Amino acid sequence: MTKGFSGTSSYVATDDLTVAVNAAVTLERPLLVKGEPGTGKTELARQVAASLGMPIIEWHVKSTTRAQQGLYEYDAVSRLRDSQLGDDRVNDVANYIRKGKLWEAFNAPERVVLLIDEIDKADIEFPNDLLQELDRMEFFVYETGETITAVNRPIVIITSNNEKELPDAFLRRCFFHYIQFPDIDTMRRIVEVHHAGIKEALLTTALTQFYEVRETPGLKKKPSTSEVLDWLKLLLAEDLAPEDLQAAATDALPKLHGALLKNEQDVHLFERLAFMARSKR
Repeated sequence: MTKGFSGTSSYVATDDLTVAVNAAVTLERPLLVKGEPGTGKTELARQVAASLGMPIIEWHVKSTTRAQQGLYEYDAVSRLRDSQLGDDRVNDVANYIRKGKLWEAFNAPERVVLLIDEIDKADIEFPNDLLQELDRMEFFVYETGETITAVNRPIVIITSNNEKELPDAFLRRCFFHYIQFPDIDTMRRIVEVHHAGIKEALLTTALTQFYEVRETPGLKKKPSTSEVLDWLKLLLAEDLAPEDLQAAATDALPKLHGALLKNEQDVHLFERLAFMARSKR
């Protein structure tokens, strides 16, 4: 029996997240993971694969991605060109079938983790077009007349940034989990994984400022987990002390704020707050 997922040495998984992963595996349902960008949704799939000792196949969805590409693509243009050149390859249509990520996962000699990343980037019909294939774990190749059936049912992890609503029929077939933004205690554990031994005073001051930034009214883009890790890396590289951060805080803009604030609207917001604070002195 496959051992359960409980996080790894490089990935802090909360109790509710480990329950969700193991429930999806038990139910043999795709795990649909939503959450803010930067909360570790994509990395979760990689860590599940590492934890369970399985290979991972990653399908990164774009706005132009079609569901059919995950199954296979038939290159009719190349076949026509080869026929004009008298190439013997044209006698076998299979030479012009390009396998997609689902086909790779279904044909894998051992069980794999299949990541379908950022499914909400694609057309609204994209999830519905994969319903039957993910349900039955098989699909039909019309050009060759063969049915591709999963040798070992893959563990399917699907991520979404909630940019658009997913169809109800698709949602019914998934086990759903929303990754909440880490509270400060969980964030401390995450930081310890990436920046072991960081001084407590610096960490406390930095995280206090970080959560104050996130909670600032009017912020267009809240900084994510990955961004606070980058910020802390810079603070350590600059060998800054808690006092340096506190001094910067009096001007409203955090020290090295470019790691946290990623658009001019948010920078201007903090500059206005700084101006208002100085005006009251």
